[in-house]
Amino acid sequence: MARRIGNLSEVAKDYDVVLSDVWGVLHNGVDPFMHSAEALEKARAGGATVVLITNSPRLAHQVTAQLHHIGVPDTAYDRVVTSGDVTRRLIAEGPKKVFLLGPERDSALIEDLGVERVSDPKEANSLVCSGFFDDETETPEDYTGMLQDFLARDVTMICANPDLVVERGHRIIPCAGAMAAYYEQLGGKSRIAGKPHRPIYEASFAAAREVRGEFSLDKVLAIGDGMPTDVRGALAAGLDLLYISGGIHAAEYTVKGEPDEAILNAWLKREGATPKWWMPRLA
Repeated sequence: MARRIGNLSEVAKDYDVVLSDVWGVLHNGVDPFMHSAEALEKARAGGATVVLITNSPRLAHQVTAQLHHIGVPDTAYDRVVTSGDVTRRLIAEGPKKVFLLGPERDSALIEDLGVERVSDPKEANSLVCSGFFDDETETPEDYTGMLQDFLARDVTMICANPDLVVERGHRIIPCAGAMAAYYEQLGGKSRIAGKPHRPIYEASFAAAREVRGEFSLDKVLAIGDGMPTDVRGALAAGLDLLYISGGIHAAEYTVKGEPDEAILNAWLKREGATPKWWMPRLA
């Protein structure tokens, strides 16, 4: 069973590299979790290299700017690696007439890749999904007609954010991963490079090597709150995992406002997940 710890410093001393999730661990999309930032700062002070590994469809420099805007100090991490970064290779490899399904702020995802962005989905032979046009009100079912048209033409969806949902303040908001899951339910195909898939981990290891040189994978600690992404990705990569229970799955095992350890471990067992440690929030 996973063991509860009180603070990151109890285990960080045993690791050279920390790969930390961002949404749900360092902030909720609105407010920073300063106790989490302080924990990562202390891990760095103790000699660990901290790489933030996020399923954001934005590029690393955009996420860095967002972190600064929210109030996460840049002293909490050494590098940022995003799903957007690793997804660009998939886009460049694919057909060249691209329809971007997602907010305009994600347009940098397809820039300077030798592809043509088209405004009419019927003209596209490549579908890149970074999210919803309006994730505050829409669901994947609102896009059924558009997706069925892509399906009829056997267009593969490139999903830039594998997360199904994310915290935004105190609300749960759907992400591009939910759109990809719905497209597959309709019979379509998708390509994904972010968590839990291997490319984003390889990119994160490379970023850590730029900072500190070579290291062993048994000296890498992953931190995250998402079962289908952070947890499955870290375990598939053979990494030790610190599970943050207060994120998107908290309702599964919370009793009277607190995580129930027995229920939590039963849930992890049902999911086939084996984190080494857990804590409600990174501290």
